[in-house]
Amino acid sequence: MSASQPPHPQRVLAIGAACVLAIIAVLAAVTERPYLGLATLVGGLAGFSLYHAAFGFTAGWRRFIRERRGGGLRMQLILVGMTTIFAIPIIHYGDAVGIQASGFVFPFGLAVIIGSFMFGFGMQLGGGCGSGTLFTVGGGSTRMLITLAFFIAGGLAATHNFAFWQSLPALPSVGFASTSLGPMGAIVVTIAALSLLYAIIARAERQRHGDLDNGKAMGSLLYGPWSLWAGAIGLTIVGVLTLLVLGRPWGITSGLTLWGAQIANAVGVPIVDWPYWTYAMGQVDASILASGTSVMNLGLIVGACLAATLAGRFAPKLNLSGRDIATAIIGGFLMGYGARIAFGCNIGALLSGIASGSLHGWGWFLFAFLGSIAGVRIREWIGMDPPREPVAPRHAVGAQS
Repeated sequence: MSASQPPHPQRVLAIGAACVLAIIAVLAAVTERPYLGLATLVGGLAGFSLYHAAFGFTAGWRRFIRERRGGGLRMQLILVGMTTIFAIPIIHYGDAVGIQASGFVFPFGLAVIIGSFMFGFGMQLGGGCGSGTLFTVGGGSTRMLITLAFFIAGGLAATHNFAFWQSLPALPSVGFASTSLGPMGAIVVTIAALSLLYAIIARAERQRHGDLDNGKAMGSLLYGPWSLWAGAIGLTIVGVLTLLVLGRPWGITSGLTLWGAQIANAVGVPIVDWPYWTYAMGQVDASILASGTSVMNLGLIVGACLAATLAGRFAPKLNLSGRDIATAIIGGFLMGYGARIAFGCNIGALLSGIASGSLHGWGWFLFAFLGSIAGVRIREWIGMDPPREPVAPRHAVGAQS
């Protein structure tokens, strides 16, 4: 059997997923604005790339924490670096060629520290990050549907007392490109910092294993699986296209919080009295297709479904244990709440924040990783992961990657 042709692609389901993606894009373009149709397709590319490359932040972090295997984590750093190289020039020099784009630069303070720690902890219990939750839902995971539902609920709950979190001490917004470094200096500093982290992670992996694990080889572009490099390139393209189409970086969680507000408003919850929504009820009352983040999220789910059916792996399972359900509920809620008070998730805060040259993106990364360490410990304690086997370190500085 050829590597480019899987044994049993689910052709009928794949055609259905492709049609659904096209219908959402056309409806968004016709009933709202043309660029929202394009945004839907960009989201579809994101879901397709994430699924075929299995490009999840959660599993990559957990594997490094537990095993010191850093292939996924190192490739995430490469993704951030490649996105930075394109994003900062577009944001700061795009006006010269008629591109209006702004970055995600937010204050770094206690709210980001607490919220990112909550998110990192929650994503290990829930089994997925912001993007990971959506692409695994599209791939047919019934457990992740529960995680997604409570992710949405957590984000909505955070908006109820958002003013409190905003009142906590924080540094002013710091965008490195707007300092004396300038845009090019900000790129150099960001790439240098990412390179240093890459070297530290690679050294730790070599010390433990004697070599580097760079993931699976590239399979079929259409049917998968993809290498991590292909996934990083695909997601870099998504980030650049998002800047060009929506005029701001890729984000996920604000769209999920908006879905929660639309549902709550529809069933009579008086969110109009919540300061967070007082001046945003126009968005709540609008169609689900009227928000760029919302249609990208929809596209991401359907794009992942298309990839899963082409790979012949779309097979939802209903035999969930009580622990599966409980951890999905707790993890999803913590992620949703934490992301809202910390200005985003692994995509909106880490990837887009750092690629925008924002200090808060780096702070989010640090405290989310610390939260993930705690979350991994809890996973082991409750039996979600097997006990770690002691591994004697191998000092092979000269090992090849």
